[in-house]
Amino acid sequence: MARTAVGAAVLAVCALVLSLTGCNTGERVDLGDGAGGALIAAIAGEPDQLDPHKTTAYFSFEVLENVFDTLVEPDQDLQMKPALAESWEVSPDQLTWTFRLRPGVTFHDGTPLAAEDVVFSYRRIIDEQLANSDKFSSVQAVEAPDPSTVVIRVDRPTPNMLTNLGGFKGMAIVSRANVESGRIATHPVGTGPFSFLGQKSGDSISLRANPDYWAGPPGVAGVTFRFIPEPSTALSALQAGEVDWTDSVPPQRVSQLRDDESLQLTVTPSNDYWYLALNQARAPWNDVRVRQAIAYAIDRDAIVQATSYGTAAANQLAIPEGNPWFTPYDRYREDGEEGLETARDLLRQANATPGDLDMLVTTEYPETVTAAQIVADNLAPLGITVNIRTVDFATWLDEQNSGNFDMLMMGWLGNIDPDDFYYAQHHTDGTSNAQKFSNPEVDRLLDAGRVETDEQTRKAGYARAATLIADEVSYIYLYNPSVIQAWNPALSGYEARRDGAVRFRSASLDSDGNV
Repeated sequence: MARTAVGAAVLAVCALVLSLTGCNTGERVDLGDGAGGALIAAIAGEPDQLDPHKTTAYFSFEVLENVFDTLVEPDQDLQMKPALAESWEVSPDQLTWTFRLRPGVTFHDGTPLAAEDVVFSYRRIIDEQLANSDKFSSVQAVEAPDPSTVVIRVDRPTPNMLTNLGGFKGMAIVSRANVESGRIATHPVGTGPFSFLGQKSGDSISLRANPDYWAGPPGVAGVTFRFIPEPSTALSALQAGEVDWTDSVPPQRVSQLRDDESLQLTVTPSNDYWYLALNQARAPWNDVRVRQAIAYAIDRDAIVQATSYGTAAANQLAIPEGNPWFTPYDRYREDGEEGLETARDLLRQANATPGDLDMLVTTEYPETVTAAQIVADNLAPLGITVNIRTVDFATWLDEQNSGNFDMLMMGWLGNIDPDDFYYAQHHTDGTSNAQKFSNPEVDRLLDAGRVETDEQTRKAGYARAATLIADEVSYIYLYNPSVIQAWNPALSGYEARRDGAVRFRSASLDSDGNV
């Protein structure tokens, strides 16, 4: 978005917010209710859709986590705590989970939350095989014996049940009426701290504070999410006081910004990871030796430096060092000519001479474009020409889902349990296994991890699975990024989180929203 379009976004918000009067470019948006002006957040892309059960896009979750709630939710340390469920218990045989709903919770349309809403939400994910249906693989029944009780019956112990229900991505509790009317696609109704107000395609989405929120009303009257894909533009808008918060910060500016008193900067180690994936439904990428050749030829350190300017950590597996589930691994440690020679030898063993590689990236994640250029340079000495295909994110998702790529780059965000890092992506039947990886031993280990209650045994199983995934190059892991965010010093009560969740429920601005 060009600098001049920032002012246009303010005008678009004015058109959406009917209660405003005299809104002009440069003024704070005021939604009334005595809570001060709306918080203005700049995000790097537009949500692909507003149905939390169907989207897999981070831009969507940034907005929708403020609109919807989950049964339980992770705290700052990623430990599960009560949310819509105020308490729960597990039967001695680990096969029945009973949740007690918080009393007095209502949807934004005034409808009381009841256990049947939870049953409907989970059955919808299961029955329609939506993005997170694999998280319910052990579930036999979801029942509502009374309006305040939800019972989940499983066919085997499920040690990560709370993480499955509490990781926001795709696990929101939705309104049946909102879904059945079809309005969830354009006007979602949740129980969260903010209600959906309106959307201006290509510009912004506005939310209004929910005064009846079960955890207390937010400290701001609303949140306006502006779509500013260019990080330098988002940063300039923050420094000019046109936005209050952004996670679109140029990493090359981090060192300089640490001393900038006009903003608050945080660089938080995360559980996220970025990866490359080769389409194993196509030759020659279906040969593990060819995939390994590419893995040896990739210069991870160069990619890290170019994409994050030292704010990320190169890693050959998904889970970062410091995480209790971390597994050491450095098979692809060779670099430069040594790595290229190993790659050439593997290609000779496979009798493969790939000439062209179609690399799918999206401008809405600029790091994918930058990394693709380095990958192209890395593979050129092998005689491989990387044709970088840059598309918008919605098209990227369509092309990934249809298998129309040789290689793609993307990240997985908001991971907590090891199952989040591996199952959907690498199990033969995983819902996000776009690269079509299949290994019976990996399947066995990932299935076992879902039922193993002994933590050390579970950890050993995931370490073995992670090693096989990397050895057979289901993904070429690149690095674990940091969560980089910046905001107006007048914004208080907000915390950057290592799971990447963006929660404005406790945020507040001073009286005029300015420094």
